[in-house]
Amino acid sequence: MEKQMPHSRKKKSLGIGGLAVIGGGSVAVVALIAALTYLQMGRQYKEVFFPNTIINGMDASKKSIDEVKKMVAAGIDGYQITIKERGDNTETIKGTDIGMEAVFDGSVEKLLEEQNPLKWGEHNSKFQNFDIGTLVKYNQEQFDEVVSKLACFQEDKIKEPQDATISQYESGKGYHIVAAVDGNRPDPEKVKSLIAAAVSDFKTEVSLEDGDVYTKPKITADNPDLINQVQTLNRYTNVKVTYKFGDKREVLNGDTISKWVGIGEDGKAYLSSSEVTAYVKGLASKYDTVSKAKTLNTSYGKPVKITGGSYGWKMNQSAEADALAEIIRSGESQERVPAYKQEAASYGENDYGNTYVEVNLTAQHLYFYKDGKLVLDTDFVSGNESKGWSTPAGVYSLTYKQKDATLKGEDYRTPVAYWMPFNGNIGFHDATWRKQFGGSIYKTSGSHGCVNLPPAMAKTLFENIPSKVPVLCYNLPGTETKTTSNGTTKTETAGTTPTTTPTTAASTPATTAATTAAPTTPAPTTAAPTTPAVTTPATQEAPVTNNPQQEVGPGVSNSTGKKKTGPGVK
Repeated sequence: MEKQMPHSRKKKSLGIGGLAVIGGGSVAVVALIAALTYLQMGRQYKEVFFPNTIINGMDASKKSIDEVKKMVAAGIDGYQITIKERGDNTETIKGTDIGMEAVFDGSVEKLLEEQNPLKWGEHNSKFQNFDIGTLVKYNQEQFDEVVSKLACFQEDKIKEPQDATISQYESGKGYHIVAAVDGNRPDPEKVKSLIAAAVSDFKTEVSLEDGDVYTKPKITADNPDLINQVQTLNRYTNVKVTYKFGDKREVLNGDTISKWVGIGEDGKAYLSSSEVTAYVKGLASKYDTVSKAKTLNTSYGKPVKITGGSYGWKMNQSAEADALAEIIRSGESQERVPAYKQEAASYGENDYGNTYVEVNLTAQHLYFYKDGKLVLDTDFVSGNESKGWSTPAGVYSLTYKQKDATLKGEDYRTPVAYWMPFNGNIGFHDATWRKQFGGSIYKTSGSHGCVNLPPAMAKTLFENIPSKVPVLCYNLPGTETKTTSNGTTKTETAGTTPTTTPTTAASTPATTAATTAAPTTPAPTTAAPTTPAVTTPATQEAPVTNNPQQEVGPGVSNSTGKKKTGPGVK
């Protein structure tokens, strides 16, 4: 019979694999415990808000709906907001002033419902901010009234905003931009909106400056149009124009130009044309000499004031005004001689210079000075006084000179060798039909207005006189003479034996007789003549006693007594 042995247990070694199984189980348990703990802690967030939750500016972290409501209600009690205004002024509005109270319409509950408790861990370091406008309400009418009574709306405390502007002109500096002034006029609707939003957020302070509620200037210093206007005005007024009138100067600069400029309705800088024109007119009034009396120190040693005539400086005012306006607009300073319609020999009151013809209508004698030197002196016959054809006194300019011209009148055509007009159809010319010159011939048997010269004298004058030369015609009582000449000799007309004086050669000094004396003192603008006159050689004609009835030709009055007219009236 076989004997059965008792069973014995063998002890097995776990090894590394066995230990891993046991370790893995521990980790899983830990993880499970952690997950259960997270879930357990998350349950609370069904009743309270996540960490770092802000509602209308208040910390609602881990607070329940009731706690949030109490917090809101507590915030209303004693609530006030400080309003900071421009200029460091402040005002305060209390919650009770505007009927402020809490309103709970389910907004807080809705926020909590929308929370996912499983995501509570994300909010340990993450903030969430909610603005719910329905948590607080106030009486709108009370609010509007309180806000409208703020001191910042009182008219006596309001300063209007001012646009940036252009300064007044400052001599030597011009114009600059005056910065805009902000003022402190608030926009009522913007102020209400700003304060209402702050109250809803339970803010205790609000800045009207930061809220951008103030009315702003429309034009600021950086406005492109304003900058352009100032630049243009300064371009105009920086101009300096120096007008030259001989040794005199007229300086036009910004001090005057600034009175002519401005900004037009179109917003552009302008230069007043009428002011420029008026300025040029003033220059012409001051410096034009065409209509002004001139003083001549005559060859008789007596000064005479001559009025009338057409000689002198005459500015072209229209052309000069246009030119000046263009210069100012260009901004280019310069020295300038104005535009002239007519020029004279020299500047100053006596503008005839030292080359001129002196015509003494009383003495019936003329002198021609060239560069201050006596070139010629001779008797002449001027316009018939008895017929009212007297040669006009005045200062004129030699218009031109022509050789072999034909003078025309109503009933004559008379050729002359030398024609030199200076006052319309009145001029110097040779008169071959006359036998005598000077004396008192002109009173009853003078010309139609021209200055009749002995042929030889007319030739000398013609050959030496330049165009545009001044012709000064005047009357000088006390210089009358009874002597006449035929261009070579002098004859008394009082019925006595004629006294003859031979005409000298060109190198012979001028005589000192009253009718031929050179000026003893210089004219203001010329030197006294110091050299002898140049005359034409004496002719062989015999002296002829003055007898107007024997004279014939265009220079003698006609039987009708009418004055001859037309080109070359004599």
